[in-house]
Parts: sequence; structure tokens; C-alpha cells
Amino acid sequence: MTRFVAAGSSDLPLSHAMAWTKYQLFLAGLMLVTGSINTLSAKWADNFKAEGCGGSREHNFEHPFLQAVGMFLGEFSCLAAFYLVQCRATRQSDSSVEPQQSFNALLFLPPALCDMTGTSLMYVALNMTSASSFQMLRGAVIIFTGLFSVAFLNRRLAPSQWVGILATIVGLVVVGLADLLSKHDSQHKLSEVITGDLLIIMAQIIVAIQMVLEEKFVYKHNVHPLRAVGIEGFFGFVILSLLLVPMYYIPAGSFSGNPRGTLEDALDAFCQVGRQPLIAVALLGNISSIAFFNFAGVSVTKELSATTRMVLDSLRTVVIWALSLALGWETFHPLQILGFFILLMGTALYNGLHRPLLACLSRGWHPPTQEGEQERLLGDSRTPINDAS
Repeated sequence: MTRFVAAGSSDLPLSHAMAWTKYQLFLAGLMLVTGSINTLSAKWADNFKAEGCGGSREHNFEHPFLQAVGMFLGEFSCLAAFYLVQCRATRQSDSSVEPQQSFNALLFLPPALCDMTGTSLMYVALNMTSASSFQMLRGAVIIFTGLFSVAFLNRRLAPSQWVGILATIVGLVVVGLADLLSKHDSQHKLSEVITGDLLIIMAQIIVAIQMVLEEKFVYKHNVHPLRAVGIEGFFGFVILSLLLVPMYYIPAGSFSGNPRGTLEDALDAFCQVGRQPLIAVALLGNISSIAFFNFAGVSVTKELSATTRMVLDSLRTVVIWALSLALGWETFHPLQILGFFILLMGTALYNGLHRPLLACLSRGWHPPTQEGEQERLLGDSRTPINDAS
């Protein structure tokens, strides 16, 4: 899933919304819409029921590892977007696009393995909990990214960033309490919801390790973010596709969602898709949205600012939450509102959003600059996410 959260943020200027061009508005809308579709389409697929192979009984479409393969296929397609951007820049002689340095693609293998593990865990968790809790709990990545950046990248976090981490912890506790106190249907039992929430937080530890690896070994090669995502998507797609074969035979007990009781049954998934074509629509929505979301995210950071990207990613949570309630996929609990705002405050403090706001209040508004907001693999600008996913 999409990642790129700041390990140690610098001052991030606010974008002047009144000065946005139609193209910038389009990019912001594209990021918000495709980011929301990415989570909602995955949850939509999970909600379908259909018969499997061999006339097996009707059951939910619970195939998280196959869905993860689709997500990596979407990331892999970002390579096509990268080459399109390069061709366009070459034709227009765009000096703002930096020349790409040569590098060993195997540098992306360790981060890709982390991405593969974290994404798979999150898709498993999405089968167990609500889409809104899934999106909110992914904010836990700030905690582990901050701690790992201090331990392994020798960074010093500002006091406001430590406060942001503490606020994030409090927000996670509140969201967790909301899940415990909410009504649970037959599809999402309390034990499954707790397990799903814990799996999401575990996945954020792996995502944080991935970002530290990217920062330590990949960033120095100045690889374009779309190219980086595409290469990691390639590794994830190939490796996880091959792993589907042994997963077909590995027993998984209560964690299995297929009639054979194995870790993954790709054949059962294809049979269900054949009997319920709307599942294919949901899967295609998930695959295509991740590609457009990554492209829009990179473009928003370049055209506007990393702060704008962070705000849009937070708005994505609101959209997912509102649509999940409207579609009847989950029940409303007021604690979720409190938890969301605490998480939002933690994210804003950690990414330095309070600094330009305080500067505006103390000195008045000054036109923002884009200086220091260039896209990095981890560093100071990334807000997913799938992600990534």
C-alpha cells in the first residue's frame, strides 16, 4: 500500500488555495477520489458472497493475498506513468525534471518484501474490521516511523513531533475503544475486530521499517517516486504471485476464509468472480485506483505542497468513513469522531503543520514557497498509503 510518511519533517508551507489552477484542483480531486476508491473497493469486494469451485457453499470473498497481488499490479503500472512523465518532460525540455541516475534495482527488494508483508496483513485485517477503522488505525505508522528514524537514522525529533506521537497513541486508543463499544454483526464479531485492529497496527511497524530502508539505502540514488513505487510493485507482484502456490496447500484454521481452510485459494477466488462479476469490478477499481492515487500524490506534492498532500489524505479518511456509514457497512459511534480528530492533530503536529499556521497568526499571511518540498522516498514529504495500499 501507499506509504511515504515523514520520518522527520521540516517546516512545510501551506499552499495558497485561492491561487490553485484548474490542473491543481484536478490533481487534488483525483488524489482524494482515487484514494477513497482504493479502500472502499477492497471492502466492497470483501462484502460479496458467491459460490466457489466445485459447487461449494456460498461464502464471503475473503482472499486478502490475491487482493494484495492486484494492488502490486497497480503499483507496477506506476512504471508506465513514470515513463510517460519522462517522455513528456523530454519533448518539452522540462529542466525541472532531474535526470535519473543509474542504480541497482535489487535495492528495492528489501523494501518490497516489507511492503508485501505489511500490505497482506492489512488486507487480512480489512476482512475483520470496518473500512473507517482500517483507515484511521493506519495513522499508527507515525509512531513507529518516528521511533525508528531516531534509532536507525540518527534523527532528532522536535518536541512538537513527540507531542504528535503521543497524540497519535491517544487517538489510536480512542478509535480502538470505539470498535470495542460498537455493535457487531455476524460478519464482524468482537474477537475478529480486535484481531483486525491489532494486525493493522502490526502492519504499520513493517511499513515503518520499509520507509527506513528506503531512506537509508534508496533515497541517495535520487530515484523518482513513481519509478520507486513501480519497481517495488514489480517485486511484490512477482513474489506474492509465486507464493500463492504454496499458500494453496498451507492450512490456516480459523484465519482462512475459503472452504478448503487454506491460507489462500486463488482458484476459489476466480470461481467466485465468475459467479459474481461485480467482484471483478471491485478488484479492477482497487488495481486502477492505486496507480492513479500514487500518480496524483506525487503530482500534488510537486504542484502544491507535501502539507496539501497530508491534508488530502486526512480528508480521504472522512470520505471513506461517511460512505461506509451511508452504505450501511458500519454503525456510527461518537468516539470515532473524537479519535479521528486526535489522530488528525497528532499527524499535523508530527508533520509540522502547526508552524506555518502559527507564523500566519503572528506575522500575517505571506505567499508560500515550494522550497524544501521536493518529493523524497521518506524524508520530509511523504504522507497511504497504500498505500499502498
